[in-house]
Amino acid sequence: MLQGWVIVATSFAYLGLLFAIAYYADQRADAGRSVIASPYIYSLSLGVYATAWTFYGSVGRAAGDGVGFLPIYVGPTLMIALWWVVMRKIIRISKRNRITSLADFIASRYGKSALVGGLVTIIAVVGIIPYISLQLKAVSNSFTIVLQYPQIIMPAKVGAIPVLQDTALWVALILAAFTIVFGTRHLDAAEHHEGMVAAIAFESLVKLLAFLAVGAFITFGIYNGFADVFDRAAAVPKLHAMMTPLEGVAGGYASWMWLTVLSMLAIMFLPRQFQIAVIENVDEKHLNKAIWLFPLYMIAINVFVLPIAFGGVLHFPGGVVDADTFVLTLPMAERQELLTLLVFIGGLSAATGMVIVETIALSTMVCNDLLMPILLRLPWLGLNRRRDLTGLLLGIRRGAIVLVLLLGYLYFRLAGEAYALVSIGLISFAAVAQFAPAVFGGIFWKGGTRQGALWGLLAGFGVWFYTLLLPALARSGWLPIGLLEDGPFGIALLNPQQLFGLSRLDHITHAMIWSMIANVGAYVTVSLAGTQNADEHRQASLFVDVFKQSGEGGEARFWRGTASVPDLYRLLARFVGSASAENAINDYAQAKGLRYPEQRLQADAEFVHHVEMQLAGAIGAASARIMVASVVKEEALTIEEVREILDEASQVIVYSLKLEQKSRELEAATAELRVANERLKELDRLKDEFISTVTHELRTPLTSIRSFSEILLDDPEMDPGQRQKFLGIITKETERLTRLINQVLDLAKIESGTAEWQESSIDMKELISDAVAGMSQLFKEKNIRLEVRLPEKVAKVTADLDRIVQVLLNLLSNAVKFCDGDNGRVRIGLTERDACVQVEVCDNGPGISAEDQAVIFEKFRQGGNTLIGKPQGTGLGLHISLHIVEHFGGKMWVESRPGEGACFFFTLPIGRSPAQAPAGRAA
Repeated sequence: MLQGWVIVATSFAYLGLLFAIAYYADQRADAGRSVIASPYIYSLSLGVYATAWTFYGSVGRAAGDGVGFLPIYVGPTLMIALWWVVMRKIIRISKRNRITSLADFIASRYGKSALVGGLVTIIAVVGIIPYISLQLKAVSNSFTIVLQYPQIIMPAKVGAIPVLQDTALWVALILAAFTIVFGTRHLDAAEHHEGMVAAIAFESLVKLLAFLAVGAFITFGIYNGFADVFDRAAAVPKLHAMMTPLEGVAGGYASWMWLTVLSMLAIMFLPRQFQIAVIENVDEKHLNKAIWLFPLYMIAINVFVLPIAFGGVLHFPGGVVDADTFVLTLPMAERQELLTLLVFIGGLSAATGMVIVETIALSTMVCNDLLMPILLRLPWLGLNRRRDLTGLLLGIRRGAIVLVLLLGYLYFRLAGEAYALVSIGLISFAAVAQFAPAVFGGIFWKGGTRQGALWGLLAGFGVWFYTLLLPALARSGWLPIGLLEDGPFGIALLNPQQLFGLSRLDHITHAMIWSMIANVGAYVTVSLAGTQNADEHRQASLFVDVFKQSGEGGEARFWRGTASVPDLYRLLARFVGSASAENAINDYAQAKGLRYPEQRLQADAEFVHHVEMQLAGAIGAASARIMVASVVKEEALTIEEVREILDEASQVIVYSLKLEQKSRELEAATAELRVANERLKELDRLKDEFISTVTHELRTPLTSIRSFSEILLDDPEMDPGQRQKFLGIITKETERLTRLINQVLDLAKIESGTAEWQESSIDMKELISDAVAGMSQLFKEKNIRLEVRLPEKVAKVTADLDRIVQVLLNLLSNAVKFCDGDNGRVRIGLTERDACVQVEVCDNGPGISAEDQAVIFEKFRQGGNTLIGKPQGTGLGLHISLHIVEHFGGKMWVESRPGEGACFFFTLPIGRSPAQAPAGRAA
C-alpha cells in the first residue's frame, strides 16, 4: 500500500537525485567538460514546455474536447520549423549583447529602456502567476489523491482547507528553496546554469517515460489496444463527436486557429522557454537537431492522450472523477502501486521543471529590469557608496523566487478553482503572446520605436487583463458575477467575454483577437507617427542587422567620451566581485595582446563597451547603462551622427560583401580552371589513344599492301592463280584503307562543324527495306538469318538521308560481324513511340557487359574510339553514327547481356523541321 511516508520519501529522493545531477553537471563545467554542450541535451531541455498541464491537463482537455487538445502541440511544431530564421537571430543578438532575460532583450532593442524592461517584467510576472498556480494545483491534487490509495477520492475545494494545512503552500515553499539552491548560486545571469539544464533534460526523460508507461498500460493492459479503445469510445455519442477535429471543440475553426497561433508564440515567449532556448544555449548549431528532435518529443508525449482520456471516461462514467486526474486514477483503480508512484513522480517532474526554470527567469527579470533600475536612481539608499552589491543582487533574486511562488499560491487560493488546468495555462499563454509584436517587430523592422513598444504592450496587456483575468476572479467570487452577465455598469458592449458584441467564441479566442488588434495597432501606429532618438536608432540597426556584423563590440563605435580604467574596474567589482572583475579585464587585455597590469589599458570606447557588457550579464542592459553613465563622461551622439556611423558601417559591410563575393567568384573560377585542366588532360590522353589506334589501323593495311606488292615484284613468274589471289588481298586492303581515311575525314568535319547536311523528309520503313535489300547478299554469304519487323505505317522524319543510311549500314555491319558463327541471327525492327521513331538492330553474338555498356557511348562522346567488348574494327563507325543521330535530336544506346547478344537502338524525332536543327551535339 502507498503510505504517506513512502510518497514523501520518494518525492524528496527524486528531488535529491535532481540536485545530484545538477551538482555533477556544475562540477564538470568547472573542469571545462560541459555536459550541456550537446544538441541532444539542448533538445531535451526544451521539453520543459511539457509541464503538469501536458502531463495531467491534456488528458482533461481531451476528455472534454477530444482532439481539441492538439493545437497546443501543433503550434510549437510549426514554429520550431522557423527557428533557424527567427530563433537563431534572437540567439545571435542575445550572445552579442549578453542578454539576461526576455525583458532585457526587449528593453535592449528599444534603446535600453528601463521603462520598457520594467513593463515587460510586470506583464511576465502577472501573466505567469496563473501558470505557476497550475503546477501547484497539479502537484497538490495528485499528492492528495495518491495519499488516499487505494480509494479514489477527489480533493476538497481549496477554500475548505486551512492555509497551513494546504499541501500547495508547502509545495510552493519547498520548490522555492529548491529553486534558490538550483539557480541563484552564481550572479552572472548571462552565464549558463549547466546544472539546471542537465537536471531539466533528465526530468524531460522521466516525465516522458512515466507518461508512456501509463499510456501503454491503459491502452494495452486495461483495453486491447488503440482500436479497442476507439471502437468503445465510438459507441458513446459524446466521445464519437470528439473524434472529429472540429465538431467537439468550442469555437470550431477560430478556436483551432487561435490556439495554434497562441502556442506558436508561447514556445517563443514564455520566460522559461526563452531562458532555455536562448540564455542557456551554448551553440546556435544545436538548433539543427532541436528542429526535428523536439517535435518528435512532443509527438511521443501525446501519443497516448486520447486513449487515456477516452479510457477514463469509459472507466469512470458520470463524471465522478476529475478528468485532469485520469493519468493517476486509472492505474490506482487497477491497483498498480508502482505505476501509480511512477506517474506521481512524472507529474512532480513536469511541475518542478517548469517552476524551477520559470522562477529563475522571472527572478532575473524582477532584479535586473524592475528593481535595480529603480534602486539605482534613489540616491538616499546609498547604493553608489557600497563597495560590494553582489549580496544585494543575490538577495533580490532569491526574494523574488519566494515572492513569485507565493503569488502563484495566492492565485491558486483565489481563482484556482475557476478553470481546469488547461484553461489556466491558456491564460498565461495569452499574456506572453503580448510580447510578440515588440520582439518580431524589433528584430525585423528598424522603424519600431520605444513609444510604440510601450503603448503596444500596455494596450495588449490591458485587454488581456480585462478579458481573461477579471473573468477568472469573477468566477471565483472575488468580483461580482454580474460583470460577466451584464457587463460593467450594465453596459453589455463592455462585457469582458463579449467585448463590443463579439460573441459565440471561446474566451481565449475572444481575448486573443481583441488583445492582438490593440497591441499590433498601437505598436505600428505609434511607431509610424513618432521618431527614434539616437539610442533607439542605434539599437534598431544592431538588432535588425545582426548577421551583417562581424564579431562583438559593434556598439562601441557609437560611444564617445572620457573614462578611467580604475573607475570602471571598481564599478565592475561592486556588482560581480573583485575576482570576476579582475578576470574580465584580464580577458580584455589578452584579446588586445597586452599584459595587464604591467601594460596600461586605454579607457577607450571598446573598453567601456566591454565593461558595460559584463555588467549587463549581472544586472541587465538598462541598469548597466545607468551605472556606466555614472562613472564616465559620455558625449551624446545626435541622430545624424548615428546615421553617419551606420552609413560608414554599411559601406564597410557592402565593401566586405563585395570582397567576399569576388573571393567566391575567384574560387569558382579556380575550380573551373582546375576542371578544365583535368578535361584537357583527359582529352589529350584520348587524342593520343585515338591517334595510336588510327595509326595502327592505317599501318595494318599499308603493311599488307607493301608486303604483297613486294612479293609480286620479286616474283614476276608467280603462278597466275596465286598472283590473282594476292592482287585481291591488295585490293581489299586498299578499300579498307580508303574507308578508314574517309571515316577519319568525315569525323573531323563533324567534330569541327564543317560537315554538310542535306536534310529531307525520310520514310524510315522504306529506308530500312532498301538497306536490307542492299545487304542481302552479305547475309547469304555469312549464312545469317535476318528477321525484319516493320509496322504498316510510320511517320516520316527530317534528316540527311545519306547520313542515316550510313548509321543503319554501320549497325547492320557490326551485327553481321559479331553474330554467332553459322547460327547467326540478326533482327532489325522499327517502332513509333513518344513522338519518335525507334530503330533497333540486334545480334546473337557475345554481347557486352553492364560495365562496358555504362561507359561505351560516353567514351565515344569524349573522343574515344574503342568499341568495348567488340574485338575488331576501329569503332569510328559507331562514333560517327552517334554524332549523326544526336545532330538530328535523337538518342543512341545499347542493351545487352554477356552471351546473349547486343541490341543497338537509335531514335529520331517526328515533326522536326530543318530550322530546328541543333547548333551542336545533344547533351
